[in-house]
Amino acid sequence: MMIVKVWGIAGALVGSLLAGALSAAEYPTRPVRYVVAFPPGGINDIMARIVGQKLNESWGQPVVVDNRPGAGGNLAAGLVSRATADGYTFMNISTAHTISQTLYSKLDYSLERDLTPVVVLGNSPLIMVVHGGIPPRNVAELIDWAKKNRLIYASGGIGVISHLSMEMFKVATRIDATHVPYKGAGPAVPELISGHAHIMVNAIPELLPHTKGGKLRVIGSLTEQRHPFIPDVPTLTEQGYKEFVMGNWTGIVAPAKTPKPIVNKIASDVTRIVRSPEISKRLVEMGVDPLGGTPEEFGARIRSEIARFGKAVKESGAKAE
Repeated sequence: MMIVKVWGIAGALVGSLLAGALSAAEYPTRPVRYVVAFPPGGINDIMARIVGQKLNESWGQPVVVDNRPGAGGNLAAGLVSRATADGYTFMNISTAHTISQTLYSKLDYSLERDLTPVVVLGNSPLIMVVHGGIPPRNVAELIDWAKKNRLIYASGGIGVISHLSMEMFKVATRIDATHVPYKGAGPAVPELISGHAHIMVNAIPELLPHTKGGKLRVIGSLTEQRHPFIPDVPTLTEQGYKEFVMGNWTGIVAPAKTPKPIVNKIASDVTRIVRSPEISKRLVEMGVDPLGGTPEEFGARIRSEIARFGKAVKESGAKAE
């Protein structure tokens, strides 16, 4: 009787694995919902639309990009964490979601418990820019100006990298600055250009195009080495602030318990897309480093970033206002 039971359990496990493999081979058989936690126009939205279009072509099924901005990206994450775990709903997360895990005292989801990592898409180096109408051309001049004037900084929302990086900068430089959060970089950048804010830290694709006409001015990059797009601009490390090396990555997660074969298939297909010559070239020209990889590699990145930014949140005293 025991042997029969053991064989029965083994058979059920094998059947389950075979069903997962079959479902992954057939997946998707209907439209897929690709949630973006921020408004149109930001790097998360741009990446989702590039990847979504190529998945549509590869899978032969519509991949519908669904922008759900709010609460620094947490509104969408909570929504997706409660979606059916069948592979037909997944979303872009960014550095912001790892920051939120310690910045917010209460969230209706846990990034590590309720969502499963699928694949990292790419990383966007960060730059610090000021409005063209104020005089600072480097960090030292900015600090001096901020001590004599009211400095206002824009961000893509509470808890995103453009918020936390400036809070860290305030602590390091001992200056004061008023935070004005927006619902994503898409709405924030025009406000900065119009002069409603003086400074912003954000990804190269979102800020650099607006520096060519003098509306914005780059005063430093948050990279290890000078960025090839702006070789004449020193890094913040060169200007005396070694802790400011960070980027804004974006990647895909799905609801927890999404079948592993489907997770692996999405990761494999997306990696092929972002590493393809066509898309890789396009991303690099935008200022994004194409990545891709396995769910396990992305999971390790997420855990590392939660720990890193948890420490930064504590040291900076940043709060979800």
